[in-house]
Amino acid sequence: MGVCCNAIDKLARFQGRVGVADNSKTELLRRVPLFTECRGEPLDLIGRLADEVDVADGYTLMRQGDLAQEFFLIVDGHVRIERDGQTVATLGPGDFLGEIALLSEGRRTATAIAEGPAKLLVITHRGFNSLLDSSSTIRNAILKGLADRLQTLEPNAPG
Repeated sequence: MGVCCNAIDKLARFQGRVGVADNSKTELLRRVPLFTECRGEPLDLIGRLADEVDVADGYTLMRQGDLAQEFFLIVDGHVRIERDGQTVATLGPGDFLGEIALLSEGRRTATAIAEGPAKLLVITHRGFNSLLDSSSTIRNAILKGLADRLQTLEPNAPG
């Protein structure tokens, strides 16, 4: 099962936190295609939603088939991605996973496991949706970023 809000709090207390500077957090988030159109205060607000979490080697961030409820951005360390028990990728600092979970609580298409200790930024679906509900500026920027991402993934789609 993916990390839920209570598990994030417990994990952070158990593992300890080493703070990521606000400007570093913002810089990392800016690279996420969903947030490309967000600038200044909107991006700062998204950054405030991101919990910093340290996980141990072998920690399962999410399992294929589980409901998606979080987005992860890797600050330090590596995460192995598996589909149907086969490794399909290894992600490192600056990479992200689960961005669609911010907009939809669909099923996870892969399992993600920390390879060695890792530091992550985690944004929950619930917190992110409350931010979208409170800010049309952020909502519009996210929708634009999502539309741009979809066009990149499907270049022949009617626009």
